[in-house]
Amino acid sequence: MAVGIFDSGLGGLTVLDAVTKAMPDLPVVYFGDNAHAPYGVRTADDIYDLTTAAVSRLWDEGCDLVILACNTASAAALRRMQESWIPRDKRVLGVFVPLIEALTEREWGDNSPPRQVAVNSVALFATPATVAARAFQRELAFRAIGVDVEAQACGGLVDAIEDGDMILAEALVRSHVDALKRKMPRPDAAILGCTHYPIMEEAFEAALGPQVKVYSQANLVAASLEDYLARHPDMIGAGTTSKFLTTGNPEKVARGASLFLKHQVTFQSA
Repeated sequence: MAVGIFDSGLGGLTVLDAVTKAMPDLPVVYFGDNAHAPYGVRTADDIYDLTTAAVSRLWDEGCDLVILACNTASAAALRRMQESWIPRDKRVLGVFVPLIEALTEREWGDNSPPRQVAVNSVALFATPATVAARAFQRELAFRAIGVDVEAQACGGLVDAIEDGDMILAEALVRSHVDALKRKMPRPDAAILGCTHYPIMEEAFEAALGPQVKVYSQANLVAASLEDYLARHPDMIGAGTTSKFLTTGNPEKVARGASLFLKHQVTFQSA
C-alpha cells in the first residue's frame, strides 16, 4: 500500500519530486499514461474514461489515496468522479485545491461568503481542455470576489516538454505569454496550471517580468498532502517501496523522466 500519483505523462513528476523531498519515507506509486498523452486536447468524456482507468490501476496497487497530479484530469474529470464513481473507502484529490488556497489565503473547508483577496488580475496558463473546463474560475469564484481571470491555452507546450525540446518549449512560453498580455497587459499573478509547466517556470518568469508573482503547484501540493496525511495517517498505507508505471515505452519514459527528477528511475509497463 502506498500513495498514488497520476499524470497523463511526465508532468506529475514535478509533484512527485516535491512530495519526495517533503516526505522522503513516503512510499509512492507513480502512474504516467504516456501512451495517451497529452490529455489537454481530448474531450471531457475521453479524459474521464482515461483518468478512471488509471485511478483503478492505482487502486489495484493498493493506493487508497490518489493524487491527480494533472490539471486537465482535475478540471475535466474529478468533480464527476467524486459525484458518482469514487467509493467511500478511497480518496482522489486534485491539484487545484492547494493553489486556490494559496491564492485566496483561506482553507478549502472555509465556507464563508466570497471576499476580496490580494490579487485583482490573474493570468492562467493551462492546456486547452483545462481552459475549456473553467474549473479554476468556478472554484475561485466560490471564494473570492473581484478577481479577473484571463486564461491562455498553451497549445503544443506539453508535447515539447514531453519530447525534451526545451528550445521549442521556451519559444512557446514566450509566444503564449505575449498572447496573454495582449488580453491582460498587467496581471498581478500568474498560475502555471499544468504540472508540466514548472520545468519552464524560469521561462515564464522571464517573459512575464518581475512584477508578476508566479504560482507553481508542486510545492503547494506537497505541503497540502503532508498536512492531509498528518490528519489521515490511515491513508498512508503499509508499503515500503516506490514504483513507477507507464502505459508508454518504459525505457523511453525513463529517459524523459531524468529531465524532471535529475536522476535515473526505472519504469514498468502498466
